[in-house]
Amino acid sequence: MEAALFAAVVLEQHGYPPLVLSFESIDELDHVIFVYRHGGRWGSVARSRDPGLHGRKPVFATPRALALSYVDPYVDLTGRVTGYAVIDLGRQMGAYDWRLAATNVWKVERVLIEYPHRPIASSDRRVDWLRARYRAFKKQFPHRKPLFYRDRERWTELPREFTSRDRNPLWAW
Repeated sequence: MEAALFAAVVLEQHGYPPLVLSFESIDELDHVIFVYRHGGRWGSVARSRDPGLHGRKPVFATPRALALSYVDPYVDLTGRVTGYAVIDLGRQMGAYDWRLAATNVWKVERVLIEYPHRPIASSDRRVDWLRARYRAFKKQFPHRKPLFYRDRERWTELPREFTSRDRNPLWAW
């Protein structure tokens, strides 16, 4: 959430509305990313411990299409996206100073949790298959993160630690 708020504050200064996309997951390890529109298409600014949860290029026709691009990479031993919401923090937070608050901004987290999320249905069979694939990968490469997801050309560039053959050949498998 902190990275999404940082992106929202910075990019708002460059003309982008402070929009975030909130994901709900069955394991209650929700995820928040900054989203934007460019040329009529949706993209995201995001960083994570998991390469599949990084940003996306602005190539998606709708926020739902963008959210769906995160469904497969979200599946691990416990995670599974169940819903998403695009929230305009500028409108939703009103006069609350979430941008420059000297104290914590737990109110933003409460708003994100309470905001109605649209459901994302995913096949139990597909999730079982992805989870089995994830387990097999982690058994073979316990210190690596998988990069075997489709449509990776739509992702933003990943940091070197996820892609460098010398440092961590995550591309293998």
